[in-house]
Amino acid sequence: MVKVNAAKLALMLSALVFADQAQASCRLALLLAIDVSSSVSPEEYALQQDGLAAALMSDDVSRAILNSSGGEVSFAVYEWSGRYQQSVVVDWTTLNTKASIEHAAAKISTHKRRFARYPTSMGFSLGYGAKLFENAPTCSRKVMDVSGDGINNDGFGPRMAYHHFPFEDVTVNGLVIEGSDPDVEWFYESNVLWGHGAFLEVAQGFEDFERTMTRKLYREISNIMIGQAPPQPRSSDASLPRL
Repeated sequence: MVKVNAAKLALMLSALVFADQAQASCRLALLLAIDVSSSVSPEEYALQQDGLAAALMSDDVSRAILNSSGGEVSFAVYEWSGRYQQSVVVDWTTLNTKASIEHAAAKISTHKRRFARYPTSMGFSLGYGAKLFENAPTCSRKVMDVSGDGINNDGFGPRMAYHHFPFEDVTVNGLVIEGSDPDVEWFYESNVLWGHGAFLEVAQGFEDFERTMTRKLYREISNIMIGQAPPQPRSSDASLPRL
């Protein structure tokens, strides 16, 4: 009887280990949020679009993605602007081959911009991203990558979004595009960065977007952490407008 129970216990433990391995088959759910507010001109939009596609297909980033140690990478991209102006560019897709990376890059480079005349509603954008994570596969890490050239100027801000939406297990990194707004780097450092190991990269204008995004993607996918995350905001009684 003891031997039978031990055998059953061994089978149960094996099943649990197998289930844990299956759940960990995705090591990273990476969600990119790209700013397409009115401050981004058509020429600057093209630099973002082409820069992101090129960064994704770069040798360093491709190798980091295809390094299967710890599991695969699930990837999604959306554009954001005003309160209700968000558009999915690439829905959740598994990047596990060179062809899958090229397919995602092609979707990015051929996407037609839907919004160009709206303000920067970052809180609403973050809420939209939190909802997209609900459809993501189960992964060991969740990272959101927010890029932009300006501060929040419409609706509630990032800190309120983090308080009201499920960001407990999400790290939010930032990519600042320096230009006309002198406060953008400060705003991202003080309000946008969120979670364990969160970090900020700074592009010296839209012409520098590809280089900076390449570095940023490599760090996120390789899970390279430098420094510490900012403190989490305190709870508040503020309520959110309807999304």
